[in-house]
Amino acid sequence: MAALRACCGLIVVVTALSALPAAAAAPATDPPVISVLSTRADLVSGGDALVRITLPPRAAGWRYRVSISDRREVTGQFRRVSPTVLEGLVTKLKLGVNTINVRLPDYTGAALKVVNHPTGGPVFAGPQIQPWKCQKEALDRQCNQAPTYEYQYKSTDPFKNGLQDYDRKSPPRDVASITTENGTTMPFIVRVETGYVARDQYKIATLFDPRKPWTIDAPQPQYAHKLLITHGASCDIAYEQGGAPSVTKYNPNPIPFISLDTGERALARGFAVMSTAADNSGHNCNVVTQAESLLMAKERVIEQYGTVRYTIGAGCSGGALAQYWIANAYPGIYQGILPTCSFPDAWSSAIQVMDYHLLRRYFEKADRIVGGGVTWNLDQWAAVEGSGAPLNAIISDIGFYDAIIPDRECDGLDDKDVYNAKKNPTGVRCSIADFNINIFGPFPQSRWAELDKQLGHSLGHNFSDIPVDNTGVQYGLDALNRGIISPAQFVDVNAKIGGLDPDGESIPDRIKADPVALANTYRSGSINEANNMGGTAVIDCRGPDPGFAHDAYRPYAVRARLDRANGGHGNQLIWQGPLPLIGDLQCAPKAFDAMDRWLSAVEADTSAAPLEQKVVADRPSDLGDACLDGGGGWLNAGACADGVVPIYGTARTVAGEDITTDANKCQLKPLVRASYSVAFTDAQWAQLVKTFPSGVCDYTKLGVEQQRTIPWLQYGSADSVIYGGAPLGAAPTSRELVSKDR
Repeated sequence: MAALRACCGLIVVVTALSALPAAAAAPATDPPVISVLSTRADLVSGGDALVRITLPPRAAGWRYRVSISDRREVTGQFRRVSPTVLEGLVTKLKLGVNTINVRLPDYTGAALKVVNHPTGGPVFAGPQIQPWKCQKEALDRQCNQAPTYEYQYKSTDPFKNGLQDYDRKSPPRDVASITTENGTTMPFIVRVETGYVARDQYKIATLFDPRKPWTIDAPQPQYAHKLLITHGASCDIAYEQGGAPSVTKYNPNPIPFISLDTGERALARGFAVMSTAADNSGHNCNVVTQAESLLMAKERVIEQYGTVRYTIGAGCSGGALAQYWIANAYPGIYQGILPTCSFPDAWSSAIQVMDYHLLRRYFEKADRIVGGGVTWNLDQWAAVEGSGAPLNAIISDIGFYDAIIPDRECDGLDDKDVYNAKKNPTGVRCSIADFNINIFGPFPQSRWAELDKQLGHSLGHNFSDIPVDNTGVQYGLDALNRGIISPAQFVDVNAKIGGLDPDGESIPDRIKADPVALANTYRSGSINEANNMGGTAVIDCRGPDPGFAHDAYRPYAVRARLDRANGGHGNQLIWQGPLPLIGDLQCAPKAFDAMDRWLSAVEADTSAAPLEQKVVADRPSDLGDACLDGGGGWLNAGACADGVVPIYGTARTVAGEDITTDANKCQLKPLVRASYSVAFTDAQWAQLVKTFPSGVCDYTKLGVEQQRTIPWLQYGSADSVIYGGAPLGAAPTSRELVSKDR
């Protein structure tokens, strides 16, 4: 029997000689290996971690001792899942560094450093946005609260649509039965857990038999060890805790009642379904805090329900945005994503929104319509904007532009606390740029005088610079060269388009983005360069956009970025159809079924090939780009016929940019008169020289500071920020305990 004795300030293990294995006379060179299953060892949160210890073959069946820093024994928290594998949920970890040690009777052992962070965060996102308003029931300022549980069920009554409330004290008699993918037949009852991580709400739903226990050691048999993450829409911010998107009745598009439900489909198969308020881009449009929230909630799933084989994301609009940029900036959170009506990211899309806002300001002045200046018709507006009609620019401007305005109403803030350039210049700025200040960095001090002059007050606190720019952009260039607009119109719009000040107000000068903010935007993945996405399987559902600001070119923008970064796009499929935005009534559920097959095939591939190669090679042979008929039927492989899903461009593609549309500030080249297909008068040319004194955009080159996304950046601690982020580096690994450690 082993006993613990204290000697000279050290804790040592004394084992009776009769208990030692015969082969243990000398220390072996193959130590145990410790790993954390629920997250990275340095990104643990909430005080617990699911840990695996793999013993060397020689130690199969041996006794072992596990402790925290050789002081607190946690051996009893482990179970033997095979002769050489131990697993256990280690609890009560202190904040900061904890060292998990395992020791064997032959004096070999291993240690792993685990870094535990608060349940309320942050883990890697740096100092949190303040002020912040928690839910009424919160126990502290970090919005912590014990999780609550509710139950729902599917009825046998065909007139009861969706899931119904389930009363455990008085169970209903019309509970349907379900057989999951692993053959488990059970009542279709769902438990929904609601809790809080990173100051915001999460939800986790699973098929759950309330008559039976569910422990980490023995999950209920219907659990497939797979996870679906549902997302919200839009792109905006709030300074308060919000509600997580539904995990039971989830429609991955903004048009209700027209597509089959993906959430219920996943639950019926045995998936866990999870969401967080922070993954709702309309509540938290910030790639870093979104990823942190998902990592923490996913850790909760693994530690309470069991390990996860793979994770699939689903969502439309801002939900697609979240999937795409998280998959690239924090690869591994998802293994597959199902974006619908997608955006690649927020900040390359912001260029289009900004251009539309400025062009509307120019076009919709009365003299553009009734005379007194250079006049335009609607077709010419659209030709400059890159759309089929001006409606797209109008909807985009109305729907999205307000997100960059700092002096607007903002959830979580009283009006008296909101920034106003004249009345409250030190107030809180309700702008997504300022909400992302850890990423972009503060407005550079070298430009404070310029800012003070523009805004009419002294800079009382840090503003974030906005990583958008229109210096050198030749609005309407392609329309000019094709004869749709005249030289006079081209000269006039470019002379008068102007730009925006840091408050989002129009000014006569073009915008000049700060190089540091631009570099940070690319490095962080806030502009998605797609260079880390090769290991993520993608099926993008896409329909035509009749002017709803969800352009059909966007999945092809992602494809072009994949081609540029990775030399191919075999991991991305685009499924089109005639229904606006979503393509097809059954595109989302069909894509979910296909993704499940695809990831199962990747999971089964035990070759040594890189993940990026497996994702492409293991894609089922019947899956490729496709055209659906709108009602769930397949029309043909490849894209739909011309005109079914029109692919328009943007004001920047009209100005010469490629469909990648991610050069937020272009490199410049000299203005050359002979490069145009039309002739300018001397007066017109003199105006162009005045408009473009430093030259015009050269889209044959990457943009200013354009660079690859660095995966897994961290932004400091709760009290210390790293503006622009720094790489996390390699995850901590198990190390052998040598003689001096004993």
